[in-house]
Amino acid sequence: MPRLVLWDIDHTLIESRGVGRELSAAAFEQVTGQRMRDQATIDGITEAVIFRETAKLHGLTTSRADFERFAQALTEQHVQRARELRERGAALPGAAVALDALATAGVRQTVVTGNVRKVAEIKLNVFGLDTRIDWSAGAYGEDADLRPALVDLALTRSSNVAAKTVLIGDTPADVEGGRQNGVRVIAVATGRSSAAELREAGADVVLDDLTDAALLLRLVTNPT
Repeated sequence: MPRLVLWDIDHTLIESRGVGRELSAAAFEQVTGQRMRDQATIDGITEAVIFRETAKLHGLTTSRADFERFAQALTEQHVQRARELRERGAALPGAAVALDALATAGVRQTVVTGNVRKVAEIKLNVFGLDTRIDWSAGAYGEDADLRPALVDLALTRSSNVAAKTVLIGDTPADVEGGRQNGVRVIAVATGRSSAAELREAGADVVLDDLTDAALLLRLVTNPT
């Protein structure tokens, strides 16, 4: 059975540099009729939870149908403003080389992300990072509220086992998702969480970034 890597997206592979919040705000107003004054915590959180908790900050109670409308509106915003995302955002240093190195070594790769699937696909496509991803094996923000459930779902969809799987992410929530499923976690300190915070959360390895593809490949394929 080949090794499997579960990638987080935001602050692990790409950086939207404020565009993501703007698109969320536009979709939120489109669906609720209210301007998004505040946004709930987003790091390591799924889109369904972010929408629900953000709505609460505005005195709103939402349903699954409301979230589905939001997810569609958010997808449309990403389609319409893909060029702006490309110009203002960026693939993080080493991301493209890391994806290619793992693929060349025969490592299967998918994503476990809080983004809804269509948005995840757009984000990676915009920066040319989508071609190495097995999208059918991933788990997305519409699938479950918490990371552990998403990791479990990705293992099921990929027909892989935890012992042959590595999760790469930038938040304590990513670390928790891996640890609760017996999945080895490589954390990268490219988001808002420091290397110390990621180690404290229980990451097996913490890297400053993805720029050393050879090291990452060794950590994935020869964890001992």
